[in-house]
Amino acid sequence: MDRVGVFPFGQPILPLVQRDRTKKRVFVLGVYASAVHARWFGEDGRQKIRAVAVASEPEIFWRGGQDVAQEIIAAIRLPAGAGRLAPAGTQYNGPSGEALDRLFLQPLGVSREDAWLCDLVPHSCMNEGQARALQREYDPLRASLGLPPYCWPRLPGELADEGRRAEIADELLKSGAEILITLGDQPLRWFTKCYGTADNLRAFGQTAPEYGRLHPISIAGRKLDLLPLVHPRQAARLGSHSAGWAGVHAEWIASRPSGLCVA
Repeated sequence: MDRVGVFPFGQPILPLVQRDRTKKRVFVLGVYASAVHARWFGEDGRQKIRAVAVASEPEIFWRGGQDVAQEIIAAIRLPAGAGRLAPAGTQYNGPSGEALDRLFLQPLGVSREDAWLCDLVPHSCMNEGQARALQREYDPLRASLGLPPYCWPRLPGELADEGRRAEIADELLKSGAEILITLGDQPLRWFTKCYGTADNLRAFGQTAPEYGRLHPISIAGRKLDLLPLVHPRQAARLGSHSAGWAGVHAEWIASRPSGLCVA
């Protein structure tokens, strides 16, 4: 698999795609892939960075696990004098994948094995917080400690160009899914809008009676149902989130009969 770039401490940034290519019941479209995060301690034992991305996740929408994170991080060799790495808190490793299962698929009566997962940007992207932390702690020590240079792409201004949209549409058709689930505004803006839908979640309804409804959509001549939902960050109340959207999503879950399937 071709690398996209290089993480701090030298691991390759790899694209994350759906491995199981058998037919699925639903197709889930997110924004961009996350990463395995580590805490970086200096030689003096003091924490330098609370959570820095150091490796691609083992699978798309990874559900985390400290044992897995520890194994991945333990394989990263730091130069002499660079200190050590340890798994970051559980809120940094796999929260979106765990939220996807618990707060999206399970309420629909769908297992992970019945879902085809995809992102607009299929690899990890560096955010402003990570960039500032690296500029503060990592960059000044690169020459003196021999730390590997990193080449970690920022989130692009255009999340999906025409070529990427064609790739996503091809995956969607191959999946055989009859329902397309979008997570947040960005998949609507950068993908479904090109097939005639609104480009933001608010346009589909902001109240509990309106939210979580199916809407017809046609992609490459195939008729499907679109189910626009919030981003996992909102549903699971992760970091900066909208309490309003979190509440609407919680009402949607509570209103669903237990085990109700989408078909």
